[in-house]
Amino acid sequence: MAASTPGTSPAVPPDARPRLTVLSGPSGVGKSTVVAHLRKEHPEIWLSVSATTRRPRPGEQHGVQYFFVSDEEFDKLVANGELLEWAEFAGNRYGTPRAAVTERLERGEPVLLEIDLQGARLVRASMPEARLVFLAPPSWEELVRRLTGRGTEEPEVIERRLAAARVELAAESEFDVTLVNTAVEDVSRELLALTSVS
Repeated sequence: MAASTPGTSPAVPPDARPRLTVLSGPSGVGKSTVVAHLRKEHPEIWLSVSATTRRPRPGEQHGVQYFFVSDEEFDKLVANGELLEWAEFAGNRYGTPRAAVTERLERGEPVLLEIDLQGARLVRASMPEARLVFLAPPSWEELVRRLTGRGTEEPEVIERRLAAARVELAAESEFDVTLVNTAVEDVSRELLALTSVS
């Protein structure tokens, strides 16, 4: 039996590794709220932090909610192949750093991505074994209420988000599992089960 090098973790065999879980759904459906609740209860589940060219919202911190980067920095990440996926949304770009995701999976740690539809499609193309989870609103009316109740965006931005949400809702059939966000605690529990099971 080969000994592992002190201070390092041996790689986990591929068939024993947790699958990458991707959570997506329309803007305003509550993805961030569900993920925050899940990670508060189960901090062992690693959430990939995306890079974005969007400006921070009040209370957001660099390296916590996002890595806030300039357009030039984002261009370099794309050019160097350092992003697992990236997409443009509402005039800003978002992307998932590839190396950190790969390293965690190789160590056998559950990895969760919270990304948009474009990103989920790109992950499916590059990592077919990933489990794609669609978070749906209880109703269209509830989604509209959540989007317009934020108070952080201009009306034209909200209109763009609503238009995008219609497209995203139509893509539900592309996902492996759909969870309806009626109660954060219930959805978090269901998502935990999906994240923990290969």
